[in-house]
Amino acid sequence: MVRVRLWGSLAEGAEGQREVEIEAGNLRELLDGLGERFPALRAELERGVSVSIDGRVYNDSWFTPIGPESEVVLLRRLKGG
Repeated sequence: MVRVRLWGSLAEGAEGQREVEIEAGNLRELLDGLGERFPALRAELERGVSVSIDGRVYNDSWFTPIGPESEVVLLRRLKGG
């Protein structure tokens, strides 16, 4: 199981929970699992989110591995220039 912290308003889509556990081995499995468990999060996940895994931010790296002890934070999509 991967423990995921939901940052800011993303927690609203997870019934107000700021931390959840999902069975996932990579980023794609994590996002699919979150969308399945919390349908209210699906629209935000489809628009795109950023995921911090052990301090490094990923946007679309679907097969990035996630270890059971990884620090994972889900954020609204980070944009910059």
